[in-house]
Amino acid sequence: MADPADKTPPASSSDDVAGLSYEQARDELVRVVGELEQGSATLEQSLALWERGEALARRCEEWLLGAKERLDAARNAAVSTSAGSSAGPSSPAVS
Repeated sequence: MADPADKTPPASSSDDVAGLSYEQARDELVRVVGELEQGSATLEQSLALWERGEALARRCEEWLLGAKERLDAARNAAVSTSAGSSAGPSSPAVS
């Protein structure tokens, strides 16, 4: 029978972590690290927490890499747009 005081997260599957937003994964990772730092978990609980933390850290990295790619694409689009108009707009003659 499971101990109600057992704080070990359920075995992490890629599916449940894959559905988390960056903020959700980060917040849960902070909680997991805090529990590990307390040092009160059993060895089995610590291993489960460590595995969960690894999965959460990978998820955060995926989000950050995706955000970097989007920023790079936006910068490249802005540079190519401004390079196309580098001749400058023609200004009307002032009389």
